[in-house]
Amino acid sequence: MARTTVVVASQNRAGSLMRTLARLSELAVPVILVDNASTDDTVSRVRKEFPHVLLLESAVNRGAAGRNLGVQAARTPFVAFADDDSWWAPDALERSERIFDQHPDLAVIAARTLVGPSERPDPITPLLRDSPLGEGVAGPAVLGFMACSAVVRRQAFLDVGGFSPVLFFRGEETLLSWDLAAAGWALCYVEDVVAHHHPAAERAPDGAIVERRNAVLASWMRRPVGSALAASLKDPRAFRAALPRLRQALRQRRELPEHLEAQIRKVSAQQPRGG
Repeated sequence: MARTTVVVASQNRAGSLMRTLARLSELAVPVILVDNASTDDTVSRVRKEFPHVLLLESAVNRGAAGRNLGVQAARTPFVAFADDDSWWAPDALERSERIFDQHPDLAVIAARTLVGPSERPDPITPLLRDSPLGEGVAGPAVLGFMACSAVVRRQAFLDVGGFSPVLFFRGEETLLSWDLAAAGWALCYVEDVVAHHHPAAERAPDGAIVERRNAVLASWMRRPVGSALAASLKDPRAFRAALPRLRQALRQRRELPEHLEAQIRKVSAQQPRGG
């Protein structure tokens, strides 16, 4: 009996989604698709071509928080995320289940992500593999991951509230990582758990600023005022982009413990500079 469910959230990407669902169907695990109010033929094609996939239709685009609906609907102790252009290696989920069984305090496995037909490591790989936080319970300890290549302990995810609707999409993993760590959970990068990611050549032109906006919002939601202010002053454009969501973010402010803030500063020092 499968112990991992794959949850995919998608909007208006029917072509790539069908290819992903075909790959995931080979794994013989439950698959849940959260459709974020698509206006293309996603829903009809999934019903016709993949009737075994549990389809959850959201009336509005929930962004990354749409995945929360899939995790809530899952009936397995573990959930692996996939995007509509990513999938898991054949043995990845079985490997992750064994690791979770060995480490009951582990909430997230950040997998090694291979990109495109050439299967080159994603640029995030060295940041996770060479984490400044040192060795964790099942591999390098991390405070971040890519959702399309992460497996989570379902109950831990639900207990901390999942992905925040304040951030909507891009960089949403960071805040969740902080909340899990603050709740006492471990997060680790595991080299032997592998995901494949074939992103489309065209990417949203505003993606970088949205990710930077979310970094500012996450800082105001969890970090000390001085750290949040420094993040805002360092990137005025991102702060301006964050302003429409700042009041909502501050209503959910909950400062992290000091030891975790120290770890965040250590990880932040590792990040590449750029704007």
